[in-house]
Amino acid sequence: MTATRSRVSIVGASGYTGGELLRLLLDHPAVELTAASSRSLAGQPLHRVHPNLRGRSELLFTVPEEIPTSDVIFLCMPHGHASREIDRWLDKAQTVIDLSADFRLRDAATYRAWYEEDHPAPARLASAIYGLPELHRREMRSGATPARLISGVGCNATAMNLALLPLARAGLIQRAICDIKVGSSEAGAEPSLGSHHPERSGAVRSYAPVGHRHAAEVAQELGSPSNPFPLDVCITSIEMVRGVLCTAHIIPTRPVETKELWKLYRGAYGSEPFVRLVAEKSGLHRLPDPKILAGSNYADVGFDIDPRTGRIVAFCAIDNLMKGAAGSAVQCMNIALGLDERCGLSFSGLHPC
Repeated sequence: MTATRSRVSIVGASGYTGGELLRLLLDHPAVELTAASSRSLAGQPLHRVHPNLRGRSELLFTVPEEIPTSDVIFLCMPHGHASREIDRWLDKAQTVIDLSADFRLRDAATYRAWYEEDHPAPARLASAIYGLPELHRREMRSGATPARLISGVGCNATAMNLALLPLARAGLIQRAICDIKVGSSEAGAEPSLGSHHPERSGAVRSYAPVGHRHAAEVAQELGSPSNPFPLDVCITSIEMVRGVLCTAHIIPTRPVETKELWKLYRGAYGSEPFVRLVAEKSGLHRLPDPKILAGSNYADVGFDIDPRTGRIVAFCAIDNLMKGAAGSAVQCMNIALGLDERCGLSFSGLHPC
């Protein structure tokens, strides 16, 4: 760990993801949180919108123009904003970590196909590192120079990527169908009809049965010319605040036994600090459950096989605001700065909650 604390700042810190970054960075032993911006809350204390931070910091929200030069700047702005201002932020920081979707896709044509507009900074796409450490740890800290631009990750994409990764690497996916259940915080802090309590309470509402943009991230990260498997995604909102549960149904390219699955998943995740294998034969918590991950950066991954058909069922549960956003971003920062990537991320979640 470095003796000098790195200076970090957050642009757009008033939302749920910004609040999680504040919570993590205020307790991080190797960094100093120097600024957090919010135009609507400039001059007000952090606890005005993040009440869990009352008494934790005397820092006041500032406007983005007053963000100082920093070692790391986190961007938590709405879609399309970071890409229009990326040169400005790269001039202010050694490393910029953008938590929006702006730099997740490396190809401008693919971006246009999924987001239905031209990318404002296409020249930056190829150099942005996709911010899932389990896939791109080496690029984040290659040599003495940390990464310049690291993208955020889609929370649903993270759950899909981690559920499918060992199978994709082994060329075992003929087709994958991902059924994803998500909590209400995925919609963000701004209220909408879909997040209005009388409409949301008790609901089990499939809002993206086809064509969700996070599928593009999975195709980019796990697909290959030798194994371009079809991927279908259906996303359903349920009555839960935090959490994502991906249940992936995989038609394998050949018959697979449980023993081989254990070998593949242990081989992929045995040394990963934040991926835990949860695939027990019995018990209430024998398979991944996002409830017990609330507030943590862990991803719980599990699997089973239908002996009648050979279908593989793979699971991944995460906290969408942590491993699906702020937690992964801090993990990426740790790697880029040459720190232990577990630094500041040791919270194990709550039970019961």
